[in-house]
Amino acid sequence: MDTRTVPHNMVTMAFELDNYRIVKSLGVARGIVVRSRNIFGSIGAGLQTIVGGNISLFTKLCERTREDAFNLMLEHAGEMGANAVIGARYDANEITRGVTEVLAYGTAVVVEPK
Repeated sequence: MDTRTVPHNMVTMAFELDNYRIVKSLGVARGIVVRSRNIFGSIGAGLQTIVGGNISLFTKLCERTREDAFNLMLEHAGEMGANAVIGARYDANEITRGVTEVLAYGTAVVVEPK
């Protein structure tokens, strides 16, 4: 199994990477994570809503889920032979109450310095 992964600094939301030229486009790289809230987190977050402001328990869960999806996308791109990802995006959908899918995706490319 190939364990290559694209480095974080070689990912952009733009469609070009500064100081590099795209020599090959490999297609869509994606990372998908499906998470549910646990009962304890939901209770804790419910208590935070009483006070108002940022609900840090949910913020941490969302950030961790996005990070996991992003890292899976980088692994997928590396398996495809890419050394960069352009046009990176996130998408999220609620599958059912309390269960959310987070998708990180972008175009896996091979780049070389200009």
